[in-house]
Order: sequence, then C-alpha cells, then structure tokens
Amino acid sequence: MQDATHTSKAAGRLAPAHIAVLALALALLVGATLPSLAQRKIPPPSREAVQFSFAPIVRQTAPAVVNVYVRSRVQAFTSPFADDPFFRRFFGDRFGQPSERQQNSLGSGVIVSPSGIIVTNTHVIKGGGQTEIKVVLADKREFDAKVILQDEKTDIAVLRIEGGDGRFPSLEFEDSDNLEVGDMVLAIGNPFGVGQTVTHGIVSALARSEISQSDAQVFIQTDAAINPGNSGGALVDLAGRLVGINTAIFSRSGGSHGIGFAIPANIVRVYVDSALSGRKVERPWLGARIEALTREMADGLGLDRASGALVTRVWDKGPAVDAGLQPGDVIIAVDGVEVADARSVLYRLQTRGVGNRVRLDLLRKTKAVTITISLRAAPAPAKDDVRDLKGPNPFDGARVSNLSNALADELGLDDQDGVVIVAVRAGSTSQRLSFQAGDVIVQVGNEPIATVLDLERAVAQRQRVWAISVNRGGRLIQLQVQG
Repeated sequence: MQDATHTSKAAGRLAPAHIAVLALALALLVGATLPSLAQRKIPPPSREAVQFSFAPIVRQTAPAVVNVYVRSRVQAFTSPFADDPFFRRFFGDRFGQPSERQQNSLGSGVIVSPSGIIVTNTHVIKGGGQTEIKVVLADKREFDAKVILQDEKTDIAVLRIEGGDGRFPSLEFEDSDNLEVGDMVLAIGNPFGVGQTVTHGIVSALARSEISQSDAQVFIQTDAAINPGNSGGALVDLAGRLVGINTAIFSRSGGSHGIGFAIPANIVRVYVDSALSGRKVERPWLGARIEALTREMADGLGLDRASGALVTRVWDKGPAVDAGLQPGDVIIAVDGVEVADARSVLYRLQTRGVGNRVRLDLLRKTKAVTITISLRAAPAPAKDDVRDLKGPNPFDGARVSNLSNALADELGLDDQDGVVIVAVRAGSTSQRLSFQAGDVIVQVGNEPIATVLDLERAVAQRQRVWAISVNRGGRLIQLQVQG
C-alpha cells in the first residue's frame, strides 16, 4: 500500500514536459511495432497497437492513383426496326442510318513508374472510333494519356502520360503470391466520380477464377468496398505496395456488398514490363487440353480430393508432349504452388513467361510424378491461314483464320477444324451483325465451310439473302441476313 501511494505521488509530481516525452516515446514504440506486426502477421499485443491510423499509408500511396476520363466518338446506327426484336434478331442494325455520338467513361488508374506509366483496366479505356484519354492526379494536375498496350482477355491496359517532368509519384509492385487470406488491404479509386476515396478490408480469398470468361485469369477477392469508378484503381498492402488492380464488384445492385475482385500484381507486372520493353505479350502454350477436376473425375481416378487440372488431350507437337505430359495426368502444383483448377495452371504459366522452364507436380494413376516443361509461344498461323474479309457481305470487317490446335486452345474451343472469327473491326458490318471472336463459321448458303478459301468463295457472290450457320460456344446459330 505504501509503495502504491509513493508511486502515485511520484506520478503526480511529473511535469507536463515529462508527460509529453513519455507520450512521444509510447507513440514511437507503437509505430515501430506495427510494421513488425504486419510483416510477422501476428495479432497486435496491446490496445495501443490496435488504435492506429491508415493515414501514413494513404499519404504514401494515394498520390500515385489517378482518375481516368475517356471520351470517344463512335458511330451509332438508328434503325426504323430497332424496337422489333424479331427483325433485330435477323438483320441487326444493318439498315440503320449512321450518326456520330459522344461516349464518356470514368475509371481509375495507378502510376507504376516515375516516367508516367499507368495501369488501368481495358474496359475503362476501350472505345470505338477516336478516343481521347485524360488523367487527373491527386494534386489536380491534368494530362493527356496514350494507350501503349491493352489486352481484353486479362482486362489490363497500360497508358503513358504525355508531358510532365517525368517524376510522377508511383507505386512499387509487391509479389502477390505472398498474400494470405486475412491480410489487410486498402482500395483506392474514384467511385461514382465523387473523387478519390480510400476503403479498407481484408483479403477474403485467393485465386478466384469462376467470375471471368478468360481461361487464364484469376483474382484476389477482398471485402474492401469497390464500386463503379474504382475499376483500374489500386489495391495496396500495409507496406504501401501494389498487390492488385481493382477490376470488378459482384452484386445484383451494382454497389459494393463486400465482394470485390482485383487482378494480382504478378500478372499486371508482366504486361507493364512488356509495354516498357516494346515487346508483345506472348502467352505460354501448354500444347495440351486441361480442365478442372470434378468430384466424379476424382472418384474415377481413385483420388481423395477434387483439386487440380486434368489433362484430357496432348497434341502431337508441343511443349507438353516434349516434357512427357500424358492424358489422365492431374496437375496439382506449378513450381511448388498448388493449383485448384485449369485456369490456375494457365495463370501460373503466364506469370512465369515464355522462355522459362517450370516444374509441374502431377498425379499419374495416384502416383506422384514431377516433370519440367519449357514454355514457348503457340506456333504462329501461316500466311494463307488468315484473311481480313471486306466487301458487300455479312463478314465485312472480320478477321478469320483456319483453326489449329494452338488457336483452339487460345480461344477455348472444342473444335479443331473449321474457320473461326479471331477479331471484328469496330463499326464494321460484322460488328453490327454481332459476330464476335470465337464464332466458328459452319456454313454459308449451301456451302459447308472448312477453310478460309471456302469462305472466300462463298462470300464472293452477292446474295439477296445470306443464310449463315455459326457455332458459338457449342450452340448452333442460324442467321438470315438481307443482302
């Protein structure tokens, strides 16, 4: 009791200056503790350690997040039959009168190089016709920007700021493979156009692949609030490093319901490096058909869990056959990282890149097998395999190609023979008729189409009515288009 009284009296005699010194020492102790806790990923040991602010991290990272404004002048077609679903089903907007209209969009972007290199989403900057892009920095400076690379499959676009002093604030990439479920993250962007906004949350899941149509895209799932306009913004960790590019929300209302997705930094970095070097991004070609392992497949193969990618077919020529991959093998890990499905395998191969070697861990008839595969790009199609169609026919503006194993793999097609549309020019007849990449042209009139030469001959003669059969995603579509 005497000791306690003595201590209390001693504390009461502390001068205000002494109290200030003690407070400063405590603040420094907490500040030094938090980074250590974040790196070690352990719960905070005290109440003081919990009561901290994200403000230092925001001050460090927010200046590198920009608003992206896109203005496009596109051709619009007004048809007198636009409200008739039956007529639109067969003729699209073919009889519409062209008019020009302005299309505006808003998103976010992240500066990843002091020279002014910006990463955003392709869907943010994509527009037909002439497109003007402006970026606004956090300090309200405005600059024009130019697209130097864009990829629709991964939804990644790389821009370059035009002008400026070449000393822009930027974020460094973090190895997104180091993320764990439960790690705290901040999302920075421009939701709803209200201005730069910061939200926080945790990593809810890793390697999500179910929400994308791309066969090589996986996502970081977070509960940090992501809303329209956040697309292209930054997902950063507590060290202030870029771990992902925000790209999508998952809700029926269009607002944030605690489920948002970001493209992992490791795949973003591949595209940034490619843009800076001037090289085209080449996707590694496995030379085999793989698909997600279902519970029924696992039972049939005598496996105790349905995780991994089942090899269903191996082409006669390609990296897979050279490495000894066999139909029936189940790929369970790439370079020691477990994979849940086929998309996860392809994602891992893409982050490794063409020209490198990777280790595949397999289950072959329930036995563990390891092989090493050399990654290379798919063989380029021959000159005679590809055509750009023009003229008074429904395929005007379409680029078509003879199907090959590699092209079928890239487009995710089961067909190995025939003619496929690989690209459609904006504003063309083929676009107005809603043809799209991946459509396999089966028949024109009475002529079956097996090669691009067959298609060229079939469209060479004008028709009063074009009868066309197209395979889209395994479903046969039959069209009649006025000539």
